[in-house]
Amino acid sequence: MNKPVMTFRADRHPSESYEDILERDTRPVPDHLREQEVREIGTDPVPVSRYYDQAHFQKEIDCVWSRIWQLACREEDIPNVGDYQIYEIVGKSLIVTRTAPGEIKAFYNSCLHRARKLVTLNGCKSEFRCPYHGIAWNTDGTFKDNPIAWDFPQWKDRDMSLPEAKVGTWGGFVFINFDLNSLPLEHYIGPLARDFERYDFANRYKAVHVAKVIKANWKAVAEAFMESHHSITTHPQILPFLADVNSQYDFLSDYITRQFSASGVVSPVADRKYTDTEIIRAMAGQGGGTRRRVGGADGDTEVPQGITARAFAAEQSRKALAAEDGWDYSAASDAEMIDALLYNMWPHMSFWAGYAPNLIYRWRPNGLDPESAIMDVMILKPVPKNGTRPPPIPVHMLGENERWSDAAELGGLAGVFEQDMGNLPFVQEGLRSSGAGVVHFGRYTEMRIRQLHKLLDRYMGMS
Repeated sequence: MNKPVMTFRADRHPSESYEDILERDTRPVPDHLREQEVREIGTDPVPVSRYYDQAHFQKEIDCVWSRIWQLACREEDIPNVGDYQIYEIVGKSLIVTRTAPGEIKAFYNSCLHRARKLVTLNGCKSEFRCPYHGIAWNTDGTFKDNPIAWDFPQWKDRDMSLPEAKVGTWGGFVFINFDLNSLPLEHYIGPLARDFERYDFANRYKAVHVAKVIKANWKAVAEAFMESHHSITTHPQILPFLADVNSQYDFLSDYITRQFSASGVVSPVADRKYTDTEIIRAMAGQGGGTRRRVGGADGDTEVPQGITARAFAAEQSRKALAAEDGWDYSAASDAEMIDALLYNMWPHMSFWAGYAPNLIYRWRPNGLDPESAIMDVMILKPVPKNGTRPPPIPVHMLGENERWSDAAELGGLAGVFEQDMGNLPFVQEGLRSSGAGVVHFGRYTEMRIRQLHKLLDRYMGMS
């Protein structure tokens, strides 16, 4: 097992570490949860203009969004030939479609005649025929017919197939890249794919998908989910059962970072000590905490003598999940059942590891507005062992005046997201009104945020 030596352990919170908590788990902990690697990447501040300046945003479009791998949809969203999903970002639109049982392509959603969008809603088609003048393409992108072909001599004997973006797949997800010369997806996602082998994301289905436009720059939104210590004031209700200031942060590569927060233990900054029973009742009151359920726990639950709240919560989750989907979780570590295990793939997506329902986050600019973003929240669940794959849930796009709590399918998570989103418009306003002109990040707890900006600088030729 490889355990790199951390370069500035002194910057860690003085309370017990995540590694200390793992030592008490009731099951063997997989090696990948014990690896640690921290990089020294400096403490320079970042200009606030990066979050609203139109010229900077245009440079991100030209140098970043046009060159990187992006999460477009799930393979299960397009199970049949002709099924397609529209993926849109920074003014570009792609038709991500299944062209054969084992083939997925992404076509620019633009007619080669007068550039009208070919499709405006997700669906299934036997052809892509432009609603404007009726020119059509086959679902594999090849040219089909032109009702006024006699007037297009310039198209004769030319390949008039729809232009394509690059496509890659992993874990049941479909990724796109506008740069046809990009290195393959595997080059970027490697460490994440390695650590997630045991969780079989391809054999999971999308049980929840909620999205909403946020009045903040996409980076500000992403940063709200890249550290845990904001819970002290933003989510005080979870302090009785979630480690926060003593979370672990790691680099696995330039493109893959992660953070681990232990559940079933009291935050080091909680106002008092809590009994194991109080911890479990607090978890149950939040629907299991950050994402996990404590099966059967309620306000009357008592934790038996001789067992910790963390071990009790993990065992209850094993039983509840096994009852739901029929799989055996008896060997799963406590961490994999109840902890917040967030892996980020730069720059706009996050995947939660473990066996219980997995959260997926995606952040992206909202069209061409540097001060508006779209956040998607998905939850994946294991396909039942002795049943058919449930159909994927379509996206529930919340309206401008709707709240995250209006998405009942999020359960106890809705209130947590409501608290997070309550900060973001004021963060954006504060960036605009800053007298210092810069923002500062913590050396250890916010190094993943700093890495987000470091790579942006690299892609935009600023470092």
